[in-house]
Amino acid sequence: MIDLSAREREHAPPARAWLTNLRHDVPASLVVFLVAVPLSLGIALASGAPVVAGLVAAVVGGLVAGALGGSPLQVSGPAAGLTVIMAETVAQFGWATTCAITMLAGALQILLGLSRIARAALAISPAIVHGMLAGIGLTIVLAQLHVVFGGTAQSSPLDNLLQLPHQLLNAHGAATALGLATLAILIVWGKLPAAVRKIPAPLAAIGVVTGASVLFGLNVPRVEVPANVLEVHFVPLFPNGGWMSFAVAVVTVALVTSVQSLLSAMATDKMHGGRTNLDRELTGQGAANVVSGALGGLPVAGVIVRSSANIASGARTRMSAILHGVWILLFVALLAGALRAIPLAALAGLLVHVGAKLVNFGQIKEIRRHGDLSVYLVTITGVVVLDLLTGVLLGIAAAALLMLHRALWSGIHAEQDGDGWRVVVEGALSALSIPRLSAVLGGIPRGTRVALELVVDYLDHAAFDTLSAWQHSHEGSGGTVIVDEIGHPWFERGKSGAPTVHKGQARRVLPRWFAPWSEWQLAHEEPRIPAQRTDSSMRRGVAEFERRTSELVKPILGRLADVHEPQTLFLTCGDARIVPNLITSSGPGDLFTIRNIGNLVPDHATCAGGADASIGASLEFAVDVLKVREIVVCGHSSCGAMKALLKGAPEGASALQSWLRHAEPSLRRARQNPPLSVEGRLPASDADQLALHNVLQQLERLREYPTIARAEARGDVELLGMYFDVGAARVHLYDAESGAFGEADRVLADD
Repeated sequence: MIDLSAREREHAPPARAWLTNLRHDVPASLVVFLVAVPLSLGIALASGAPVVAGLVAAVVGGLVAGALGGSPLQVSGPAAGLTVIMAETVAQFGWATTCAITMLAGALQILLGLSRIARAALAISPAIVHGMLAGIGLTIVLAQLHVVFGGTAQSSPLDNLLQLPHQLLNAHGAATALGLATLAILIVWGKLPAAVRKIPAPLAAIGVVTGASVLFGLNVPRVEVPANVLEVHFVPLFPNGGWMSFAVAVVTVALVTSVQSLLSAMATDKMHGGRTNLDRELTGQGAANVVSGALGGLPVAGVIVRSSANIASGARTRMSAILHGVWILLFVALLAGALRAIPLAALAGLLVHVGAKLVNFGQIKEIRRHGDLSVYLVTITGVVVLDLLTGVLLGIAAAALLMLHRALWSGIHAEQDGDGWRVVVEGALSALSIPRLSAVLGGIPRGTRVALELVVDYLDHAAFDTLSAWQHSHEGSGGTVIVDEIGHPWFERGKSGAPTVHKGQARRVLPRWFAPWSEWQLAHEEPRIPAQRTDSSMRRGVAEFERRTSELVKPILGRLADVHEPQTLFLTCGDARIVPNLITSSGPGDLFTIRNIGNLVPDHATCAGGADASIGASLEFAVDVLKVREIVVCGHSSCGAMKALLKGAPEGASALQSWLRHAEPSLRRARQNPPLSVEGRLPASDADQLALHNVLQQLERLREYPTIARAEARGDVELLGMYFDVGAARVHLYDAESGAFGEADRVLADD
């Protein structure tokens, strides 16, 4: 079949587009219809409702929710996830009152949709949702296994579990055979040839088993259907009392159907790349429940099984969901008698399969990876042992406690550090952490030197008071406390009388790997006279690397241990303010760096003659051996070498004077050529102007090297000029077309 592209469909005439979509929607609706009929019957059976109630809900879900909902390709109807709630509701209130509950639940859904709070349902943890579905699945399996073995389901999941061994030992032959045959067909259907699998598995299983039971004349319990299915006798009835229980049932049905519908809609969007209007979807589901309850149907919700079948079958618009409701209505009107042949054990086998699939082991693994397994287990246990609403509430409570623990977690430990102690506090330091904090601090000997490292993203008042009081006490006993805050100065600002109240006030702090030593070492080092200083900033930096950075970079460096394949040769000045990896956003293994005074390149004759062979050797190694793809010459503002070239090197600096002779061509170039601009502006100082010309001069020098000339001619290497404005922290690239240095983004875009 020829398929129109999205652009063609968009610009096609309305009539042609409608017909094109209909050619896809009609076959998809028939597939969904074939899936929906047996599922609707089985769900009604498991819910303790009249069998026709499942079909009514399926028709209304297609016609009303399909037309009014905000998810065009989602298919709605009776959902397996609601069977436990409905079974309890029917048992407690009776069927007529259950219909009234469904109506009011739908009205509540409409109000929620009009209030535009549908997205609030998405705040529920996935662990709770999947735990709820798994609990429902286990409950369905435990109940329907009794029917499969020819018995009757008990009143609770625990009773079903306890009575199951007895049921297994007393299984009814014919009914059990039919139920197990249904399960077997459903399990193996996905492994059959594609041509066979075009028939939906539920339809095939029910059809084959029903046909066999009729063919062999088996005497087994079958579906009971009224003589005239279209005569609706279920009138919603409000209770005479017990209004609190009635209201709780309304809210429960409304919330569970809403959550299931919204989550199903989000999953449907991922399948076809659409975007659901969640508020409209909630309103449409509510309208469907009002109609379904009024007509004696089960509650309606979005169903992922039918929705996925709809999308997989090529549906284009909401017309597919609407038509599937039409086909079910015609089936009920014309072929309702055929339903009486379906064995109850076959429907029970179908429900066992559906319930088992609700326990998604792939989702359990994903939940475990996210650390939410405890929430999942609490929810599923609560649903199975107690009831669905209690289980969900327990799951919400467990999720809240886990979130609180994560938000307020703090790691606190102390260790000896030479002749002193080191105390590290990480995470959020709040009042809940004070018992642990006090125990650790109380174990430190009085009168000792203590380095207190605070790696915290929050510090509340109670924790601040505890730390401050301990510091005063320890220093009063003759000890020393050096507070080193890695990150925002929560403790320091508290002591200064301007505490940070919440995280929004915390300023961004440079990480240790970038901040100069004077920014983090000297501000926190222990006061001592110069003669007593035995450590250096470098040594303390190495200790910081070993302590905090080594484990972070070890995986990267481990992969690079035997691999050296840099892409760029970076030639720059030895100025300590130039950090090549920082201004190029690169890391270990990226840059092969050559540094010298003034980022100079001696002429090739000098290098070849041995006067300064190190530069030539580095260039040849980078291009011929490492096969770098680009060579960058990076100059910078406020360059001391350029100033010395203009004003002369200090007296007695003979080596420096000799080296700066390599830059004399740059000086001549700057005097003989027009000034260079940076982003359309001329540098403020002559030294900075000279630095720009020096970059271009060194690029020319590089091209004099045969190794580089050959590689550039082959297109194997590219030469780039770069200028770093230290004060403005801006990087500029040379644009040969404009003859100026410009913004890196613009120059690269022009290339």
